[in-house]
Amino acid sequence: MHPFAFMTATEILFGRGRAAEAAGRVAALGTHVLLVHGANAARADWLALDLQAVGCSLTRFAVRAEPDMAMIAAGTEAAREAQVVVALGGGAALDAGKAIAAMARATRPLIHHLEVVGQGLPLDQAPLPFVAIPTTAGTGAEVTRNAVIGVPEHRRKVSLRDPRMLPWLAIVDSALTDQMPKSVTLASGLDAVTQVIEPYLSTRANPLTDALCVDAIPRGLGALRRLMEAEDAAARDVMAWVSLCGGLALANAGLGVIHGLAGPLGGLKPAPHGAICGALLPQGLAMNQRRVSDPTRIDRVIGWIAEAFQTAPPLALDALTRWSRDNGLPRLAALGLTESDCAAAAEAALTSSSMQANPARLDLADLRSILSLA
Repeated sequence: MHPFAFMTATEILFGRGRAAEAAGRVAALGTHVLLVHGANAARADWLALDLQAVGCSLTRFAVRAEPDMAMIAAGTEAAREAQVVVALGGGAALDAGKAIAAMARATRPLIHHLEVVGQGLPLDQAPLPFVAIPTTAGTGAEVTRNAVIGVPEHRRKVSLRDPRMLPWLAIVDSALTDQMPKSVTLASGLDAVTQVIEPYLSTRANPLTDALCVDAIPRGLGALRRLMEAEDAAARDVMAWVSLCGGLALANAGLGVIHGLAGPLGGLKPAPHGAICGALLPQGLAMNQRRVSDPTRIDRVIGWIAEAFQTAPPLALDALTRWSRDNGLPRLAALGLTESDCAAAAEAALTSSSMQANPARLDLADLRSILSLA
């Protein structure tokens, strides 16, 4: 067995009803709170009231789009008096909160710390304590050590990354995801499933990430199918677990070609990350299966997909594609991505951090082929 390391949030609270514990746990970290939330501020009112009830003073910061440089600068200014940052929302709110907490004490400009477009320097000061409370089941950002930030002048989305960015506390309460719109459930759910598939196939997979992924992949596929048919609390619970497993696994084993392409595509057009991943998933798996030296793990994943869709393994990826589209997942072109966008994304993906752990060596023609069929 090869040596490995495993890092995650300092503490994870998981289960229905755990969000009720948030205010007391936050107050123990600091009473001057920056509350980061999504565009609909009313969805965070319950937490604001709970925090005020335990004696916290609040500054609220709304995340109305995917985080970019300007947003993080504004959030950092809003956090000037904060002792702790709490993010409640989907992946955008969690990434924004994580980056704001990271930069609140920093003395160097953000660009110096960004990968690809900057120097990728480690933080020069420790982040503020950060608490993550997801309201979607997709990104797993509550247990990762990076935040994805748009850099419009470079038309890229890149990571701010440092081990100290791991949250002090992650509260995963599946009740917060109940009644999510079908389109959000599908896109975020496919992202969650992708994020347990890619670490399992990764060249950096280890026994601990394998244990998480082997459990989560088939369970996630089954739960997502049920949620496309009807609202189901038990399936919501499963998807919250799958999303958490994805964050734990990707933070420690890496990703692959699907996220390698999704990152640049998201920087080129404001398309939902989960929808991009869902569109790329079948074609990325098919290409890796053709190119990998040992297909054992990919064959196993395709077998799980076949079981979920009650078909034979050779038909599994087509079944996944048809099911996704029948449930409203758009193709890349319908997300506004043009041929020139895809060509630029393929070039950028060759050197992306996600591609470094992909199980097969893929060239530019392979990447363009994946994109042309997605």
